[in-house]
Amino acid sequence: MSMSGEQAVGANTSGSRHPGTHGHGVHHGRALLRRWVLVGVATAGFGVAALTVAVAIGAAAGVSATLLGLVVAIIPLGIVVPTFMWLDRFESEPTRYLVLAFLWGALIAVLIAMGLNTAGQLVLWGTIPADESLALTAVFVAPVVEEAAKGLLVLLVWRFAKREFDGITDGMVYAGVTAAGFAFTENIQYLALAWAEHGQDGLTATFVGRCLLSPFAHPMFTICIGIGIGIAATSRRGVVRVLAPLLGFVIAVLAHATWNLAAVSGGEGLIAVYLLVQVPLFLAFLGFVVWVRRREGRLIGQFLHPYADAGWFSPAEVSMLSSMPRRREARQWARTNGGRAGLRAMADFQDAASELALLRRRMHHSAADARAVTEERELLDAVVEHRHDFAGQVP
Repeated sequence: MSMSGEQAVGANTSGSRHPGTHGHGVHHGRALLRRWVLVGVATAGFGVAALTVAVAIGAAAGVSATLLGLVVAIIPLGIVVPTFMWLDRFESEPTRYLVLAFLWGALIAVLIAMGLNTAGQLVLWGTIPADESLALTAVFVAPVVEEAAKGLLVLLVWRFAKREFDGITDGMVYAGVTAAGFAFTENIQYLALAWAEHGQDGLTATFVGRCLLSPFAHPMFTICIGIGIGIAATSRRGVVRVLAPLLGFVIAVLAHATWNLAAVSGGEGLIAVYLLVQVPLFLAFLGFVVWVRRREGRLIGQFLHPYADAGWFSPAEVSMLSSMPRRREARQWARTNGGRAGLRAMADFQDAASELALLRRRMHHSAADARAVTEERELLDAVVEHRHDFAGQVP
């Protein structure tokens, strides 16, 4: 059972902690060792993947063209990634997980797609001409393979890092960052090949088409999976937890396949699909992103009210925490009065409160794990500690 706000007030309100023991030190040492081993394995794995991708693209387009593609492909990242960071402002995801998501999309998902797409094309190549096999692979194989490879990261975060996965917003952020990484590497490949085969004209046309007119294509597809997994993460119904991610995957594949079909058709077909389908979907995507962020603010206010009623927050704090403009004002106040230390304390206070509210939401929907009550206690202690740091006293 979840602990109510009143129960939370009565549970260890002093916030004291027991002194560490020798056994605790040994456990901490082993945890630290495991962490470094995981970091080492991940670094080696991503390094090998990066080398493999670089060799594959370099062999097809040449080293100089690949480096040029790398430089140019960075430009759309300045558009796409900040959008998802903006969405992630209320309850920021750990930087290490976001970096993992980007690297997964840019390297692991790309390698999976390269292997399976090539295998699918070779199978078709044995029965139909090469041009037709390439087109059929783009429409019927690539969308399934690529969306599965990208969506797998979101599924893994939900499965193994549930404390950092609070619903639709998190699903969209992880899906969007993963897809941005995938599109980054794919853009390097297309830009490099365009330069190698058609020179400056080819590079310019590819840059305009992929980097300026459709930089959000991959993220728009994959966030459908993120939304599905986000719905599953906050549902207590088993059928929803299964069908929501599956439906999100199907929608992502269909949207991706439609876009690829228009691309291989070329000419007027591509223009028609872009103007009649892609542009309206993009506008709807932007509107949905704005709505999701405002919704998260409302949810934070809603689920902090029980803690306010129990005395953990003042009504003014709840109002501030549920509004991004007021959060910015509070951070500015903290910096003016407490310098960088005060700003850091206010930012940590806001993050802990947001995480507490979204944890309470998962508990409300019976979607939290067995550590939820302990985590709630830890977050309440953190809220008190950070408030003391920027305000100078415990209310």
